[in-house]
Amino acid sequence: MTDGTELTNRDATELVRMLREDEVSATEVMQAHLERIERLNPYLNAIVDLQSERALEGAKALDRHHDQNHRGPLYGLPTAHKDLVPARGFRFTQGSPLFADRVADEDDLIVARMAAAGAIAVGKTNVPEFGLGSHSFNPVYGVTRNPYDLTRTAGGSSGGAAAALAARMLPIADGSDTGGSLRNPASFCNITSIRPSPGTVPSGAESFPYGTLAVKGPMGRSVADVALLLSVLSGSDDHSPLSVGLSATELIKPTNRQIRVAWSADLNGLATVDPLVISSLEPVITDVADRLGWQLDADCPDLAPALDYFTVIRAMQLEQTLGPLIDQHPDMIKPDAVWNVEIGRRLTGPEVGRALRVAGEIHQTMTDFLSTYDLLLTPTCQVPPFPVGIRYPDEIDGTRLHDYLEWMRLPSAITGTACPAMSLPAAFTPDGLPIGLQVVAPFRHEGELLGYASLLESALRGRTPELLAQPIIDTTQPRPDPFERVE
Repeated sequence: MTDGTELTNRDATELVRMLREDEVSATEVMQAHLERIERLNPYLNAIVDLQSERALEGAKALDRHHDQNHRGPLYGLPTAHKDLVPARGFRFTQGSPLFADRVADEDDLIVARMAAAGAIAVGKTNVPEFGLGSHSFNPVYGVTRNPYDLTRTAGGSSGGAAAALAARMLPIADGSDTGGSLRNPASFCNITSIRPSPGTVPSGAESFPYGTLAVKGPMGRSVADVALLLSVLSGSDDHSPLSVGLSATELIKPTNRQIRVAWSADLNGLATVDPLVISSLEPVITDVADRLGWQLDADCPDLAPALDYFTVIRAMQLEQTLGPLIDQHPDMIKPDAVWNVEIGRRLTGPEVGRALRVAGEIHQTMTDFLSTYDLLLTPTCQVPPFPVGIRYPDEIDGTRLHDYLEWMRLPSAITGTACPAMSLPAAFTPDGLPIGLQVVAPFRHEGELLGYASLLESALRGRTPELLAQPIIDTTQPRPDPFERVE
């Protein structure tokens, strides 16, 4: 039997290899992760509605009935699904007291695809209420904490997934992203994620099937793990009109050619960025580009229209989806959601029309820019992980922020371009808080993005080996209150 700690330290791709070659059983892998969840999750509150017996029985069933020739790409991997998607038999709360007792009777498309590939669900991962805001706290389950500092946020809205991955409670997890919800928690928790181009991962039968803001995607502890899960999640679906049929080989394109890369710390002043983030990243980027032989230039297109597009279309969509709930239950929806819906209700037809029209101009701008450069690099987040007791930063470097979206402009502007973007672990602050690097590639060029990201990952890890070290959680200390007040 392989040691449990050794198993939980393995990346998903390595675990799959061990499972396929019968070096370890699915039951052993599941038991190791469930033991770690039992020990660490009370400190992190990352995994919710944990169903250990169901998960263990699923692993035992694989071991009893497995077929050597029919083992899926995620065979035997423990996972948990974001509590914004339904998974049959699990609670589906969306972090809202309105749905605190709801249990899903069907699987979301990505849940079904992961199960068909051999993954075994242990529970759900915690989110902000309705997934709004990059800080995972809600009235149903409380707040998720950062494994690198329990007094700090894990980010959001895929914060529970990111914290669980960083703490080695899961080897792989799904997430979703509108304004940075895959990338922000990855940056805060020192893991890897990719926001695919709209349509790469089908949305299923959801609201706004032609929308480009919200996408689903993979999270892991390495580029290879993210590519593995993306190969399972991607592919066309009849219920998703924007979906495209890409094979796994099309999604993973290794490359070693020298390239030209643009770097911008603040998107030409569009975002206010904490100087600590910039000072932590800039020497790293310069050194890594030199190691790889890449030409690095300070440059950035004008992404103000992309940010405007994001802001207008997000408000319009929230008014449509959450507006009726707010009308029915005005005192049971968090203030940030109410504010954003009110913005949506004040929009005029011409304002929405202009936003939709400018989307084409944004696409052309990015296409032209990324024909000169192969990648655009920025910080993933404008701040390091902030204290769990605040809803969001209201000031950065002496600059007052006006709303809960302003501190997320770096990922949100990229969302407005529809380009695929990754967050890679890149650095730490002097206090040991993770800082992520956002890597942006041309529309539908996920294969090249993953290939370049793999090279970046190797160079970053070679420069800063601490990026591979797991966070240390002192389990001799009292467990923090999951319902600590957040104001």
